[in-house]
Amino acid sequence: MKQTAQPVDPQFAAGAQGSSLYNDDLAPTGVAQRTWRWYHFAALWVGMVMNIASYMLAAGLTEEGMSPWQAVATVLLGNLIVLVPMLLIGHAGAKHGIPYAVLVRSSFGTQGAKLPAMLRAIVACGWYGIQTWLGGSAIYTLLNILTGNALHGAALPFLDISLTQLACFLVFWALQIYFIVHGTDSIRWLESWSAPIKIVMCIALVWWATSKAGGLGSMLSAPSQFVPGGKKEGMFWATFWPGLTAMVGFWDGLSI
Repeated sequence: MKQTAQPVDPQFAAGAQGSSLYNDDLAPTGVAQRTWRWYHFAALWVGMVMNIASYMLAAGLTEEGMSPWQAVATVLLGNLIVLVPMLLIGHAGAKHGIPYAVLVRSSFGTQGAKLPAMLRAIVACGWYGIQTWLGGSAIYTLLNILTGNALHGAALPFLDISLTQLACFLVFWALQIYFIVHGTDSIRWLESWSAPIKIVMCIALVWWATSKAGGLGSMLSAPSQFVPGGKKEGMFWATFWPGLTAMVGFWDGLSI
């Protein structure tokens, strides 16, 4: 059954707007402002799941000795663990338009809520830098492929990267700033159009990888190095727990 919005007492609204706990960014979004539908949320999840950092983690686990199945299972388990708090926190915003900074007041109080909000912001700043570096590196790699590695150059002092790498980093940084400045509607547009493209690219990538490996069976049949007689016998848990923690930490900014 569709619920209708209840009218707000004008005196209550005036009092809330005059409070130091209120501003336009913290105000709940009205029904007319909630323009995200199921497809937009699905597209957002596609964009979040299909990212280079997850691929790098899985690849790193195989390099550490895991079999492909073990690496994929570790990444999947980490995502399932963090999925629960992410959905619980996101529900209030998706259904009722309540931002996280207000929702967290129910647990920490109006003053205590500043701490988790700041921690979340700090984690977001860190991930912004990581994602920007990965995006800039992707642009740099693609440009070198197209130009026959013509963009390689000497490393700049203190930065240990070339001028072209720095330029690619700043270009990707600027692209993200554009969508941040234009708000969630621009992000909705980007994710809605990019999700189908990402799915097609992912299928193409899997096809390329399996063809290079001689088939899906041969690629996934690589043995674990932790089995008896393997190079890292008995060291599975020493690799599993840090890998699982890294995967959970990947989404901790959205779950704390």
